[in-house]
Amino acid sequence: MNLAEHYIKTRKHTEAICEPLETEDYVVQPVVDVSPPKWHLGHTTWFFETFILKPYAVKYVEFDENYNYVFNSYYESIGARVIRTDRGNLSRPTVLDVYKYRAYVDEAMGNFLSCEVNDEVKELLELGLNHEQQHQELLCYDIKYILGHNPLFPTYSPENIEANLLGDETGFVAIKEGVYEIGYAGKDFCFDNELGRHKVYINDFQISKSLVTNAEYLEFIAQGGYQDFRFWHSEAWDWVRNHNIIAPLYWHQLDGEWLRYDLNGLNPIKMDEPVCHISFYEASAFAAFKEMRLPTEFEWEVASSELNWGKLWEWTESAYLPYPNFLKAPGAIGEYNGKFMVNQKVLRGASVATSPGHQRCTYRNFFHPHLRWMYSGIRLVKS
Repeated sequence: MNLAEHYIKTRKHTEAICEPLETEDYVVQPVVDVSPPKWHLGHTTWFFETFILKPYAVKYVEFDENYNYVFNSYYESIGARVIRTDRGNLSRPTVLDVYKYRAYVDEAMGNFLSCEVNDEVKELLELGLNHEQQHQELLCYDIKYILGHNPLFPTYSPENIEANLLGDETGFVAIKEGVYEIGYAGKDFCFDNELGRHKVYINDFQISKSLVTNAEYLEFIAQGGYQDFRFWHSEAWDWVRNHNIIAPLYWHQLDGEWLRYDLNGLNPIKMDEPVCHISFYEASAFAAFKEMRLPTEFEWEVASSELNWGKLWEWTESAYLPYPNFLKAPGAIGEYNGKFMVNQKVLRGASVATSPGHQRCTYRNFFHPHLRWMYSGIRLVKS
């Protein structure tokens, strides 16, 4: 597949994710961490316009000069932008306007890519496509949060990606102590936070072949896990009490039965599915309850070849930090990952919402420890 075909395929997939939505769904922003689907459509388009078309396409005319302010996310180098919490107030541009913007930029990109481009542009294009694929996964998170907090619990689509969550393995894999190499070593695309391949020493450990199930997590709830401070970090215990947390996100107890919102509406919990939409706080507390722990990201990577993964992102004990000799790229592109390497935890693996090509054993996802609207789960380790 050439660059132009890859570009078209990626862009169409983003719009396919939004296809089941009603117009009203495109604008909602229930909480700060959720961006309206309309904003995702505009932001991913802005990326190609800003980093490729404006600097490299001869005689390119910007679609609307206001869109740089509206659809810039966090790039300080590019200029002022709408405050993140205000994205839901953007009734204008309309959904129709944003789709016109996408069509305009896609046509310009098609013309631009019809001729040979230099290596610098190819690298930017590859980053832009991987960036859009990351937003495809975020779109799935945000759409679920929007619909899952609608009092009617509407169905998103009959093609439920969550139907693939079931696991089938039990037991633990033993990993011997030793010195192992960590980080990306191939020649294909990877993000800068995967680079800096280096050696780490790891002690003996055993890691579960399967993710923690709903049934196992219900035992934690039933035995008062959310009411027992002994299992929780101090900051996590404050979070539980201040926000009245009693169960994973999207869980509801009605008439004594636990139900969960999935993309097909509100349904009874399937006990053998892995527990999903878990914060680091909850994952760590559950591990303490089971007298085990979470893996470090290095243990996870070393063990990954022995595991079935790719259904849920898996919390690790590791803080999100740079690898040895990590270098930020010059300019705005350097803001992509490095500026977030503080106060966040690493998740490894992938999820049912992850776009193809992002399921690398070296892929480092990262979120703040209280967040749980992403597809996240728990894998335990015994030392």
